[in-house]
Amino acid sequence: MGTNYWMFVETEENASITRGLGYNLFGMGPRYRKRAQRMQKSDRVLFYTRTTRSWTASATIKSKCFEDDSIIWMPESRPIDFKFRVELNPDYILDETQYLDGLQIGPGLEYVKRWAPENWPLAFWDKLHLLPQRDFKLLEGEMIRIKTGNPGNQYSEDSLNRDRNSRNNRRPRAQFADTSTIHQTRKGPEAEIQDEFALNENSQPN
Repeated sequence: MGTNYWMFVETEENASITRGLGYNLFGMGPRYRKRAQRMQKSDRVLFYTRTTRSWTASATIKSKCFEDDSIIWMPESRPIDFKFRVELNPDYILDETQYLDGLQIGPGLEYVKRWAPENWPLAFWDKLHLLPQRDFKLLEGEMIRIKTGNPGNQYSEDSLNRDRNSRNNRRPRAQFADTSTIHQTRKGPEAEIQDEFALNENSQPN
């Protein structure tokens, strides 16, 4: 089975808790059980903070999904929301002053292309995402450049500008997407996998 490239999304409060753990653990609720159970050792992960719109770290999954309802994240009254967990090996952890700015990088990512450029944060509102390999490599490449000085798979300014210009030249869309269509299928293999996850999860009880 090939490597999957995941993105874990957290609030600022829970991102601080995960950072305190050294990015070695992540928990998900029953809604994400099927996806969590499909995670494999050696799958790759990026961490994204929704409230600050920034990427903070990358990691590698080192365990199969397991259940644990011990209280770690907030709110403490709902430990079930973090019951399905995976252990991680952190790869690149950015200092707070080094976090990748979503406003600079987000609109140019392949994953968000079905949204109007100004609405790209809607693409990352959910807690768990399966990213295209290209997006993962570009984001982690920038982390590598920041931490080591080596170029990695750096998201160059030229490539960012090309993607922005390409998207801005498209036919105008509505300012905000209809919430009933936010999770419609995107084209490509990543979208097909996401659709399969959704079908499986909707057809079985949490």
